Amino acid sequence: MSNARNGRESGKTVTRADLSEVVYQRVGLSRTESAELVQSVLDEICDAAERGETVKLSGFGSFVVRSKGERVGRNPKTGVEVPILPRRVLVFKPSNVLKARINAKENAAAKE
Repeated sequence: MSNARNGRESGKTVTRADLSEVVYQRVGLSRTESAELVQSVLDEICDAAERGETVKLSGFGSFVVRSKGERVGRNPKTGVEVPILPRRVLVFKPSNVLKARINAKENAAAKE
């Protein structure tokens, strides 16, 4: 989904609608079916993360749920210490394939 191929400007956020449009163009489903497919995939990722499961997308990366313990934070304006409650966070870890693609494009841009 390079910017040159889809007519998007550099730095733009990829939206759910953008993903649905790419599925529509490449797979041949209707726009409604494409949007439903994208929504189903995102729902499954969310459901798995909610259950604390790791979602691994080969060649792309992994979404991992991590637990953070309670800690003390500080209000930067007042300096008052505030306890930050324990929570779970979702972390994305890119695959080596994705890292290589990103770095290859940066290296190509630097040579120009």
